[in-house]
Amino acid sequence: MKQLVRAKFTSFSIKVPQNWQNPSGDPDAKHYSDAFKPEEKNTAPGAPPLVQPASSNKYHTDTQKMHIDKIGKFLDGISEAICSAWSTWQTAASMAGIVIAGPTASGGQIVGPPWAPLIIATGPKETPMLLKYTTTVANIIGTAWLTYTATIKIPGLPLFPPYSAWPAPVAPPMPNPTPCKLVACVNVDASLQVAALKGQMIGAHGDPMAPLHKEIFEAIADGFNKCFTQWKLATQFTIMGGGPVPTYAPPYVPVGPVVGGVGVMPPGGMI
Repeated sequence: MKQLVRAKFTSFSIKVPQNWQNPSGDPDAKHYSDAFKPEEKNTAPGAPPLVQPASSNKYHTDTQKMHIDKIGKFLDGISEAICSAWSTWQTAASMAGIVIAGPTASGGQIVGPPWAPLIIATGPKETPMLLKYTTTVANIIGTAWLTYTATIKIPGLPLFPPYSAWPAPVAPPMPNPTPCKLVACVNVDASLQVAALKGQMIGAHGDPMAPLHKEIFEAIADGFNKCFTQWKLATQFTIMGGGPVPTYAPPYVPVGPVVGGVGVMPPGGMI
């Protein structure tokens, strides 16, 4: 995620100092030129170029390097905090309320720890400004994630083929032999789209004069969304299912489908 966030921020091609124009005309241009030593007029810019210097003047490249250091540390720090919260959530998340009828499983509700406190706990907060940025990102992504996971439902997938004809009065708990892929489930990810996340971050931050806040929030939203898209394609569930079967009578002798079964995804079941 760090590389994706950095790449998006770099794509804005921001120059610092912003809105700089070299003095021109007489005598401004000469005075500006005479103010610097020859070795100060043409210096190497910093790398990686999260922002660009307004010119090769030493004071501009020094400003650029300072921005690269501060912005880069924040983007890396908040990305690590988001990924750490994500990992903690996935390890602890469970799913209950899955209904099993014969081979099919449906419904369910995912429950996991909230992201915002986890992100704030490990995110950049060495200064009041960094704390405010981190809190904004944590609250918006945390709420958006909760909104998204509330939509995840299993839409009657044939996850338990053996339960279509079970040769016993009770089907004991067993893991689904057929993988339950997240992309096959109902899931509405509108809350995790870049425009939605960026807009809510800007609104929640409430400071139109905050340095580069629009670009910072868009870069974080974009990097997170790209990681989420990959995660969604790769993620699958392990569900423990079981339950009673109907009384053996025609046409169910000597086997019958599982009816009224219950499934759960235990913590650690999402891989």
